Amino acid sequence: MASGVNRKISAASARAHTRKSKQSSFRLPSGMIKKILVVFLVGFLAWAYQAIQSPAPKICGSLDGPPVTASRIKLSDGRHLAYKEHGVPKDRAKYKIVFVHGFDSCRHDAIVATYLSPEITEDLGIYIVSFDRPGYGESDPNPKRTVKSIPMDIEELADQLGLGSKFYVIGFSIGGQIIWGCLKYIPHRLAGATLLAPVVNYWWPNFPANLSKEAYYEQLPQDQWTLRVVHYTPWLTYWWNSQKWFPASSIAAQNDAIFSRQDKELMPKFSKRKEYMNS
Repeated sequence: MASGVNRKISAASARAHTRKSKQSSFRLPSGMIKKILVVFLVGFLAWAYQAIQSPAPKICGSLDGPPVTASRIKLSDGRHLAYKEHGVPKDRAKYKIVFVHGFDSCRHDAIVATYLSPEITEDLGIYIVSFDRPGYGESDPNPKRTVKSIPMDIEELADQLGLGSKFYVIGFSIGGQIIWGCLKYIPHRLAGATLLAPVVNYWWPNFPANLSKEAYYEQLPQDQWTLRVVHYTPWLTYWWNSQKWFPASSIAAQNDAIFSRQDKELMPKFSKRKEYMNS
């Protein structure tokens, strides 16, 4: 009986020894787990860095870029600014206006010039110059752009085109931001300034809090999140608007849910945009 017990104990011991051997055979070397985690972390950070970087722009007129078709001026820092003139000739103009386009637009989208009747333009003597903001259309991007840089570009554009000591500025949609910059940095050059349907800064301290909150939550949820990303983590803006996991800006996606009934009734008037936006 003792030998039977010994046999049972020996068998149990053998099984335990086998399990320990199997477990120990799959154990990673000391410190290997940390090294693997470090490698994964470095790989993730490299992917994240690439994801938040916008692709290099293709400069108009360069070897790998599109051809230049617009009238352009060369700015003092070497960049080119594309522009388009509308209305009466400058030498007959009573009102000389610089028009600043909004998001997803270009120099062709000078709505004041496009939809103002020729009779009114002629009778009032209106001259309008619209331009591609840096990085839009055929204007070179400005990697050093600031709130002040585009007003300085506008002043230089006005000087090279001979608009005189004072001129008017009109900003449409997010182009209104540029007009605020003009009012701050080149007020001595302005005969007047107008904002058309300007984009609101919901975090502006002087904006009534109750009105700001009400207007903010009138937006689609995806646009609320887009503005949060842009405001709190601006370095994630490109990633947010290009990722496919969550709905991003409805404006960038050209979602017509943002338009009112009246807006949709007017949309056919903008059908000509397809001719140059897709070119």
